[in-house]
Amino acid sequence: MAETEKFLDLPLEEVMGDRFGRYSKYIIQDRALPDARDGLKPVQRRILYAMHEERNTHDKPYRKSAKTVGTVIGNYHPHGDSSVYDAMVRLSQSWKVRNLLVEMHGNNGSVDGDPPAAMRYTEARLSSISSELIRDIDKQTVDFIPNFDDTIDEPVVLPARIPNLLVNGSTGISAGYATEIPPHNLGEVIDAIIKRLEKPNTTIEQLLEIIKGPDFPTGGTIQGYEGLKKAYQTGKGKVVVRGNATIEPLKANREQIVINEIPYEVNKAMLVKRMDELRIDRKVEGVAEVRDDTDRTGLRIVVELKKDADSQGVLNYLYKNTDLQITYHFNMVAIKDKTPQLLNLTEIIDAYIAHQKEVMLRQTRYDLNRAKKRAHIVEGLIKAVSVLDELIQTIRSSNDKQDAKLRIQDQFGFTDEQAEAIVTLQLYRLTNTDITALEKEARELEDAIKEYTHILEDEKKLLSVIKKDLRLMKKKYADSRKTNIEEKIEELKINVEVTVASEDVIVSVTKQGYVKRTSIRSYTASSNDDFTMKDEDYLIGLYEINTTDYLLLFTNKGRFMPIPVHQLPDIRWKDLGQHLSNLSSLENDESIVTAIPVREFDSSRYFIFFTKNGMVKKSGLDLYQSQRYTRPLIALNLKKDDQLVNAQLTDGDSDIFIASNKGYGLWYHESEVSPVGQRAAGVKAMQLKEDEHVINGTIFNSNHTKQLLFIATQRGACKRMSINRFDKASRAKKGLIMLKELKRKPHRIVGFDILEEEEEMVLHTSKGERKQVMPKELPQSDRYSNGSYVVDTDTVGEVESACKFISLVKPFEASE
Repeated sequence: MAETEKFLDLPLEEVMGDRFGRYSKYIIQDRALPDARDGLKPVQRRILYAMHEERNTHDKPYRKSAKTVGTVIGNYHPHGDSSVYDAMVRLSQSWKVRNLLVEMHGNNGSVDGDPPAAMRYTEARLSSISSELIRDIDKQTVDFIPNFDDTIDEPVVLPARIPNLLVNGSTGISAGYATEIPPHNLGEVIDAIIKRLEKPNTTIEQLLEIIKGPDFPTGGTIQGYEGLKKAYQTGKGKVVVRGNATIEPLKANREQIVINEIPYEVNKAMLVKRMDELRIDRKVEGVAEVRDDTDRTGLRIVVELKKDADSQGVLNYLYKNTDLQITYHFNMVAIKDKTPQLLNLTEIIDAYIAHQKEVMLRQTRYDLNRAKKRAHIVEGLIKAVSVLDELIQTIRSSNDKQDAKLRIQDQFGFTDEQAEAIVTLQLYRLTNTDITALEKEARELEDAIKEYTHILEDEKKLLSVIKKDLRLMKKKYADSRKTNIEEKIEELKINVEVTVASEDVIVSVTKQGYVKRTSIRSYTASSNDDFTMKDEDYLIGLYEINTTDYLLLFTNKGRFMPIPVHQLPDIRWKDLGQHLSNLSSLENDESIVTAIPVREFDSSRYFIFFTKNGMVKKSGLDLYQSQRYTRPLIALNLKKDDQLVNAQLTDGDSDIFIASNKGYGLWYHESEVSPVGQRAAGVKAMQLKEDEHVINGTIFNSNHTKQLLFIATQRGACKRMSINRFDKASRAKKGLIMLKELKRKPHRIVGFDILEEEEEMVLHTSKGERKQVMPKELPQSDRYSNGSYVVDTDTVGEVESACKFISLVKPFEASE
């Protein structure tokens, strides 16, 4: 029974909640987040204080880092030596810290991410500016608490005569909180603090006239004033940080990009490696060589370009696809009043000002007490000199020191402190010159006491002392800004020629969704019959276009994929293409309706869409430009069971012809369809009866006399007509009849298109047969005939669809 009483039966949630709560409180308050007053995490504060206590300061020789780490672990921070040493090294790294707090001899790592030498090899000491963080700590300016084993005391916070939180920034992750405070320019921060001291109602906008923005030790350029403003107003925000690069000319019409500054906390070696990978993988064209020429004179990355390469285009590509340009996220969280808080700029400055007021008041009280004590002693010494002979006589006749103290107190009225000073006085101090010095000291002490009292009683005087000290710090430590600030974020425009080797290729697309690009060499070395397809599949597009072009694939679900041609799989003409499911996520019942090559997404051109349920939509070509194609994008909004039947490109001045399955055709000008947004549904194209649907809609130039209308019916009949057989109408009408209506087994249109004279059509039957038809060989028909039978439906099945016979097209030849 006694054994079981040692164990507590507690719910797991309660135990976990309690333990994790304690752990979270510890890592939030005592590990990962900086204090808003001195800008230091506990481990950093302990390192600086330990070095100060060991007199390992900037005016003394360097000392082994291992000794400092041992002192920190043994006295203040009982954690792993590597975590302490890593924190110490970071304070000495000129590419991480804006104003170094630790000076280190030896290998302290590099901007390439190289680790520092072991602590037994390196030597360190406090920097000069660190002494300002610790200055006057012995004047009771801050509270002390017992260390982890109650053997000595350590400071809760440092006096921090330098606004370290903003100057050196901070980064850290704890439980539920993270912090990312960038470094700033010391001179600007001090000027802002002084402005806030003089005018407590100074706004953040006014402060931003002084603090231009972060000032990273690695330089670079910050873009985006609005992001900066938001970050300083709320504590959260983001800006673009880019390295500084220049384009320099070389011989033989060549150029090189020279990078001499990189964004903050970017690993240089990884950046160079990434740039070289882009060159090797041919993701960017025109780069001949990438090398790191960094030496003791400074950082230098050289990107050498090939002859006639687009230098600015390559640079923009590097900005966009490497860490030569990053987004820096502000998250200004610090411990204020023992609580993690998201602080804006004025709150951080006010927290520092409040701390400095307290430090200065505590220091002044300490100095006042010391001055008063010393003045009291000096007063006693001056009085002692005036009764010197009697005093000496009294002391000589005393039994011991204690007896002498009591006797001179009784005889001359000295206090205990004065009596102690007199009996310990050395005889040489009794000369005339020392009396003069004592009187001078008494006057100086009187002035000092008045000064200290004035500071304690008058806040204006207190603030003027703080300002004077801050100005001295600025004069001593401030340097010029390293990071440039630009108001606007530059939009990076990259010509596709920069990223892709320009090459003419053959692109093929099949109805079942197999796509590929083929070299012209492979295409010309083969015959059309060598083209491999699945059974019942057929070509819907065959184009000779460039690798810098785009191929837009539209599906029956009203979606599209804007695929860059160079990213299509490179496959021989004789081999099966790659299915679209490998490039994009299509649904099971989704199929390709049409493929349209695009060279430029010109806002003066339009897509026109036709749907099965009689809708038409017109949208600007420029709306369909996208960098993403791994998932189909919305081309138009389809209702219920509607489907896209066709999509075509127009210059804005074409005619539209729509045909329904029940044999009606409607012709009107495209100006009747107003342009709408990408996700809109469009308007009614044609008035449909019950069980009637659109077979196809197409656009054409009505001035082109060689065009003809082709119709195929399910009964195997085909007919061709001239457009002149129709009257031009307006949108959303019923249209004119194109077939003779039969009571028994009426003809229904299954295929319709407008063709050039030499173009052919292919009929697809229910039994998988295909029949090639040359429309110009058919007799001209009027609207009331059912055409000529070209397929025996009894043997090959009813005709299910008809489409153009696909031959090679060069769509951009005319424009060139």
